[in-house]
Amino acid sequence: MDKWIALVRTKLREQKLTQEKLAERVGASQGGVGHWLNKRRQPDLLTMNKVLHALGLEHLEVALVIRDRNDAANESGVDEVTYDITSAFRYPVSDWATAGQINEKVLPGYEPGTLFEVSDHYAKGAAFWLQVTGDAMTAPLGISVPPGMMILVDPDIEPQPGKMVIARTPEATEATFRQLSEESGQLYLKPLNPTYPKVLFDERCSIIGVVVQAITKF
Repeated sequence: MDKWIALVRTKLREQKLTQEKLAERVGASQGGVGHWLNKRRQPDLLTMNKVLHALGLEHLEVALVIRDRNDAANESGVDEVTYDITSAFRYPVSDWATAGQINEKVLPGYEPGTLFEVSDHYAKGAAFWLQVTGDAMTAPLGISVPPGMMILVDPDIEPQPGKMVIARTPEATEATFRQLSEESGQLYLKPLNPTYPKVLFDERCSIIGVVVQAITKF
């Protein structure tokens, strides 16, 4: 609940909206909005997402996250679970051929069968997930992103040297996952696997987004 409240309060300040105006947009009372933002009442998922939509955050969706039983529950044999409906936002899973081509104007009306993954990362734009293929980002030491991992790509983060990025190059038909590096003032797309060559990043290349999270799927 805390993350959703903080996000809503921030957007109200940025857009100079009152709680009364927000209430009009979502078909609620001003008192009801006040209760939500002061944690006196907890809105349901539908209402929380309706509020995000009213604030121009159609690309975000609050998701339900079920957590494992705690140790005390396991010892007592009680099937007790905890859940947090505001700990994650839901983003679509894209593919390497169409990465970065998601149109925010069609959200949240995704095609039937669209897959989603959740994250606690708040993206200002149309973030999306990709599943890593190939071993170009598998490193012998240090940070390594092997095949099968899911990576979250945020198009609205400024790409800087050292960041992991999703890019397009003129030689490739699909998007490329590399680390943006700088040497003597020149930018390169660098693999973490030393057996792969680095690629010169010039005016023909473009950055789709910055990778902000990686998770392993079993």
